[in-house]
Amino acid sequence: MAGSPTKPDVDPYTAVEALRSALNEAGIVLPSLAVDAASPSLGLVELGRVRADVALRLARVLRHGPQR
Repeated sequence: MAGSPTKPDVDPYTAVEALRSALNEAGIVLPSLAVDAASPSLGLVELGRVRADVALRLARVLRHGPQR
C-alpha cells in the first residue's frame, strides 16, 4: 500500500461528544456510542448497534440533511 494516511491527533472523547450532539440535533440516538476503551492508543470510537429504522434515518440525514 502506497503511503497510508497519518492518524490525526483527535481526542476520541471530544469526537464522541461532538457526534452525539450532531446526531441529537438530527433526532438520532446511538445508545452504544462511546470511546473504545479496549484500544486507547488507536483513538477509536465505538458506534455500536442500532435498529434498522435508525440506520435508515442516519443514512437519510447523511444524504439529505436533517428534516426540519
